[in-house]
Amino acid sequence: MIDYSKVKLVVSDMDGTLLNSKGEVSQHFFQLFKKLQNKNIQFCAASGRQHNSIVDKLNAIKDEILVIAENGGIAKNKEDILLSHFLSSEKVLKLIPALRDIENANIVLCCDGKAFIESKDQHFINLFQEYYYSFQQVHDLLEIAKKIPVFKIAVYHFESSEKFIYPVIQNFKNDVLLKISGKNWLDISDEKANKGNALRQVQSLLNITKAETMVFGDYHNDIEMMQEADFSFAMKNAHQDIKNLAKFSTDSNDNLGVELILEKLISNI
Repeated sequence: MIDYSKVKLVVSDMDGTLLNSKGEVSQHFFQLFKKLQNKNIQFCAASGRQHNSIVDKLNAIKDEILVIAENGGIAKNKEDILLSHFLSSEKVLKLIPALRDIENANIVLCCDGKAFIESKDQHFINLFQEYYYSFQQVHDLLEIAKKIPVFKIAVYHFESSEKFIYPVIQNFKNDVLLKISGKNWLDISDEKANKGNALRQVQSLLNITKAETMVFGDYHNDIEMMQEADFSFAMKNAHQDIKNLAKFSTDSNDNLGVELILEKLISNI
């Protein structure tokens, strides 16, 4: 039996969790959000997406929520920056050539307010725009990395990031944080840049504890965040590692798994 009365903060991943397979947030969620507010329960969106993309999906409530973006590379309360962690330019300059050697890998440099790509694959570009609304196609990412701080490097493989990207760059794991963030995506960040560290900052700001936090997630970039909540829920469509880690489970993102639990939360407070 879950004691929902303790919950003061709800944190949800976006892709594969709050968003359905079409990249949409349900209208039902927005209705439930107002009920959460009436119960004095805070909401935080936590995603590997850039901040612009997250607030676009949640535009109707963007000024009433907290946002963890770029897998914890940056966290904001409205426009106030709570924390930011950039990759060192030295590491970025070493990683780009290694990633270029991976066949069919598409590299994204995620910077403050804008992403940069050098891929000319139109199929990738069309797909990529779902996650990165503000971006620029450039000739050489190395030149960008020399001038602009990078939150993270996101790498996309059409078949499998776990199978084709991670094995090639796993020798970097002692210097950077490598996260398989979806079937096709792998994220490379500063060691301190993860959703768990960012969530602790949010909890501190709100004076809310781990015992008062509810979290929803589906992939490896949610692991640290799951560990910072007593009420951790894995989606039915989650990676098996997340199902093993989470204390509870819910239905899939296409069957309103987050909303089902929020309904129970609201009705039990």
